[in-house]
Parts: sequence; C-alpha cells; structure tokens
Amino acid sequence: MSKIPCTLRIARGSDIQQIAVMSRCLIEVGLRGWTWHPTRIARALRSRETCVLVAETEGRFAGFAITEFGDTRAHLSLFAVQPAHQRRGIGLAMIEWIMESALTAGIKQIDVEMRSNNFAARSFYEALGFVPKGQVAGYYQNIEAAVRMQRRIGSMAAAPEQ
Repeated sequence: MSKIPCTLRIARGSDIQQIAVMSRCLIEVGLRGWTWHPTRIARALRSRETCVLVAETEGRFAGFAITEFGDTRAHLSLFAVQPAHQRRGIGLAMIEWIMESALTAGIKQIDVEMRSNNFAARSFYEALGFVPKGQVAGYYQNIEAAVRMQRRIGSMAAAPEQ
C-alpha cells in the first residue's frame, strides 16, 4: 500500500471515547475487562508526564499513541492504527514524532511491550531499531506473555533507513 499523508496532534477530550474503543477492539481484545477505558484515557490526557498523540488522515481519526515520559526513559503504553490505515506510514509518523519529542526532553530510551504472539507489531518495532529485551510471563492479566522491546535514541542511535 502507498503512504498517505497524516496530521499529528495532541489529543483532545473529544478523542477519549474513540481512543478507548480502539484500545478495546484492537489491543485488549481477548482480555478480561477493559483496562484502557475512557476514565483512564482521560487521566492520561490530564497527566503532565503523559502525551496522548492522535493521527488523522483526511480529517478522520486514524490512530493514537499514549507515551509516558520520565527523566531518562519514555514508555509507549498504548499504540494503535486503524486497520484500514495500517502499513501506510501513519504508525511510523507517530513513532518518529514520539522519538523527536523524547530527544527534545533529553530522554535516551523508549520502552514498549506487546503480546508475545503479535508478530506484526514486533516486526514493526524491529524495523525502527527496537531490540527485544525479554519476555514477561503473564503481563496481560496473567493470560498472555509480553515481549519487552527497547530503543536507544540520540545522535548515535538513528533508526535504519526505511
């Protein structure tokens, strides 16, 4: 598929429900309950240490990323692109934005976890220079293991050319 232009912006209150539903349908599917419910998304949106990023294409919601920024590390807590827009450059644009923001904040590392059977996500992150740092048994509600990945960022850690 060809790349499509997208606009990135900080999430607004009007995005909360859509982010929560996307999380439930694309990320939390098969798990008990709903951990990234609207109340939790709203809390992330209000947090000074958390950035909730939204991607739009042609004025429509295409994806989001929730990243927690610490002193030296950032943690990509939640990340999704609508299936119709996957493999079209939107996820890459969001990750590049997050990395640039992290660098500006003096952060040297970004961490992320994904389901151990999510090979598409793992491949995506590996192509961006993330490296596996181990598995965490029972990470997802003691139902599924997670693969933890990490990316060092900075002048000496540029992502491979796409």
